[in-house]
Amino acid sequence: MRVLRSVGTCMPPFALPSKKWGSGASGPSGVQGQSPWPSFPRHPMRIIAGTLRGKVLAAPPGLATRPTAQRMRQALFDMLVHAPWGGRTLLEGAAVLDVFAGTGAFGLEALSRGAASATFIESDAAALAALRANIAACRSEARSRIVAADALRPPKGPMQTIVFMDPPYDQGLLLQAIPALRQAGWIARDTLMIAETGRAEDVVVGGEVLAQRAHGAAKMIIWREAE
Repeated sequence: MRVLRSVGTCMPPFALPSKKWGSGASGPSGVQGQSPWPSFPRHPMRIIAGTLRGKVLAAPPGLATRPTAQRMRQALFDMLVHAPWGGRTLLEGAAVLDVFAGTGAFGLEALSRGAASATFIESDAAALAALRANIAACRSEARSRIVAADALRPPKGPMQTIVFMDPPYDQGLLLQAIPALRQAGWIARDTLMIAETGRAEDVVVGGEVLAQRAHGAAKMIIWREAE
């Protein structure tokens, strides 16, 4: 295990949003409670590419759906396709886990690009309502599963090909969620891990770091589990 601490200068291609909260809606405590969404001007959030391209995603009231979040998602998926450790076959047939799922944008984007299934872990009631609406709007019910649970105490589940985590920032939630997900069986050897966190947060990674990018108050780390 390695502990990754804050990273330095901005490193393209990612343009990450400077925000205190992640895309997950687990409340200020990171577990349950009032929705943490700050208020910002709204911009439509859409699926970027694939069979669902252009589908507009609903968001909980007050959610910051700024263009930078969509550009970051596009840059991330471009990297998954074009990086030496990625490729077009990475997503095709993949089992994807979207933790602190919020609107489900990552999991639905993965489904649009060929993933076989997407599981969404979320506990906030408002986010769950938006998530269900988005899955229905994308007609992806057959390939989607919603787990209405606390990501820090997840139920048992099958090993996933790719795990994406975007918790509320600066609360140390990944340090708790990752071991819990491993223990519950969602994460195993060779799982590709993608974590978006606050820039100053520590992240314990369980394998080789493939990419790390930072901008403003946020950073993203990608690694492959070694055990």
